[in-house]
This record gives sequence, structure tokens and C-alpha cells, in this order.
Amino acid sequence: MMVTGAYAPEKSGASLQCRNLIKALRDRADFSVLTTSTDPSLPWNSVVDGIKVRRVAVDPGSRMSKLVAIERMASSFLELSAGFDIVHLHGFSQKSILLVALAKLLNKKIVIKLTSVGHDDPASIRARGAVMWAAYRQADRFIGVTPRFADGFETTGLDRGRFRFIPNGVDLDRFKPASAGTRTEFQHQFRIPTGDPVVLFVGFFSREKNPDVLFEAWLALHDQGVRSTLVLIGATSGTYYEIDSGLAERIKEKAARRGVGDRLVFVEAEEHIEHYYRAADVFALPTAREGLPNVLLEAMASGVPPVITRLEGVTDWIVTPGVTGELVPSVDSKAFADAIGWLLSSRDRREAMGAAARAHVAANFSLAATAQQTFEVYQELVKEHRS
Repeated sequence: MMVTGAYAPEKSGASLQCRNLIKALRDRADFSVLTTSTDPSLPWNSVVDGIKVRRVAVDPGSRMSKLVAIERMASSFLELSAGFDIVHLHGFSQKSILLVALAKLLNKKIVIKLTSVGHDDPASIRARGAVMWAAYRQADRFIGVTPRFADGFETTGLDRGRFRFIPNGVDLDRFKPASAGTRTEFQHQFRIPTGDPVVLFVGFFSREKNPDVLFEAWLALHDQGVRSTLVLIGATSGTYYEIDSGLAERIKEKAARRGVGDRLVFVEAEEHIEHYYRAADVFALPTAREGLPNVLLEAMASGVPPVITRLEGVTDWIVTPGVTGELVPSVDSKAFADAIGWLLSSRDRREAMGAAARAHVAANFSLAATAQQTFEVYQELVKEHRS
């Protein structure tokens, strides 16, 4: 049983990895999904990619709705409990407490995937109170997407033997470099002005992803005579708590005032996002907090050199500056402008860095390897359960 905070067609980084894992492992294990949903129009029960999905509607702005959702998650968990042996929680939150208690009561094995340092790492959960910490400690295995998660086990005294480092994986067949002529073809298809390089952003319009910081960097480069098109992909409005619906409007208004609106492309949602990577020359993400950003791996797998915020233990062990991408010291529009401008100034530099990025991801972050390592965790737990 996969438990998530969102699932297709709703999107989050954790849900995308969950869906990818299921696709990669469905011939070796039976899966079902239990998820919350902020879209009340989605069906309670549905089938996605041939997998049964149970949704529980929740209004993130309503405390009562959250309480009702927890009760409905618990009742759904009990109803479906005969069909699974392992509960795999993608992230840990208040709703997880009751599910962990039920899993222990029903003798189910528990896996918690740790998604973000500062959110669900051991130290952060312990700081949120005794009840959260007591539930969290019941997990049979913890999967951390970066090596930094291991530090929390040392500092909190949690059994390090239950921790497994398994990074997020990327589908190397889906996300691959553009072939000759493909980049221009996709630019035409998506009505992206051709002739100048394309800078790509993928993420929520939120204060953590900071698309406005990237816009200011891009605008500064435009004022310096460095012409390019900025493509911004991600939800600009909605009920998801991270989204700041005013960000996109402020960017559009300023672009119109400065006369650069025709060089700015907004894409609210895109099912075939791999095509946009193949239309891009540089990927940029001024993010303030991440677990292990899927979009970074997707860009690198697509041979697109990234410019991303340096986050200790998160991005700095993935990107080697000057080799596989560029790390910016802070969420700083000038620093982003300098790094992006340096890449835009040389096609040869971009191509060499993109090729190195692809090779690095292929060697260390393939979905096939991530799926295999996760399956081995499942095998360990089944063996323990039977012994």
C-alpha cells in the first residue's frame, strides 16, 4: 500500500516518484494507492495505470476537513488492509500517526520515505512532539533520498540499521537528450520563439521555488543584451498550500511593462514534459528547499545543463560546478543571472556540460536502480515478517 499526499492526475515530487516506482515494479509486486486529494471532483475510487487508487478529499485551509480526512484515511486503510503486507509512506505528517498505529495493530511492515530535510528527517520530527516522534520510530525501514538524512539517525539515536539511502530515480528512456533538429521542432510545436536560447523553469509558483527570482535574473540578462526565451512550467494557481497565485500575475505584469512579454512562455501543466526539456538550452531553479528535486534529475538526464541553488547535502552532491551544471550560493537573482549568462554565452560549453550531466545521472540515478533497491527493501521486510 502506497500512501501519498497527492497522486495522478494531481502532482507533487513525491507522488511522481511513487508512480514511477509502481510502474517499474508492478511485475514484481502488487500495489494499491491511498492518497489525499485537494480536488473534490476526482473520484473516490479509480484506476491509474492499472493500479487501484483510493482518494480522500481534503481542504488544506480547513482544520475540520483535515480531521475528517484523517478519519477517512484510517477507515479506508482498514477496509483495504487485507490486500497488502507493507505500508510505504511517501513522507510523514500528522495523518501518518494513525496509519502507523493501525499498521502495527494489523502486523503490517512500515516503510517511510523521507522526502525533505527540515520536514520529515528524524531531528525535525522529534522536534514536533512526543506523539509524532513515537509514531515515526515505529517504522521498520526509512528510505532517505540523500545521504544527509543519515545524519539525523546519528544525532537522535534512532537505529541506523533501519536506514537505507536510495536516491530518486529518473526514466532514462523518457528523459533523454534532443536529437538533431528535435530541439527546433519542439520549439515550433510549443510556439516558443526560435533563434535564441531557451531557459526553462519547472516547479510550483511558490515562495520556495522562487520563479520570480529567476524572472528577475532573466530580465537583467535581457537588459544586458543577452536574448533568450524564458519558459515557466508549473501550476500558477490552485488549492495546493505551496502555490502563491499572485506570483505569476506579478511576473506577467512586469514583463508587459518592460515589453518582453513575447519572450515569456507560461505552461500551466504538461503531461509530456520531457519534450520541453528537449526544447531547452538551460534549466534554472532558484529553489530554497528540496528533498531531491526530480526536475533537476530530469533536466540533467535530458542533457540540459542546470543552474540551481546550492543546498548543502541536497544539490551539492548531485551537481559538480563547471562540469555537470552550476550551483548558485543563494537564492540571488544576480548570481543566477551571472551563471545563466555564462552558459548562454557558449553553445559548446552548454553541450559539453549537458553531456556530462546526462552521463552522471545515468550512472547514479536511474529509475531501474532505484526500483531494484526499493524492491530489495520490500524483500527484507517480507523475510522478517515470515521469520
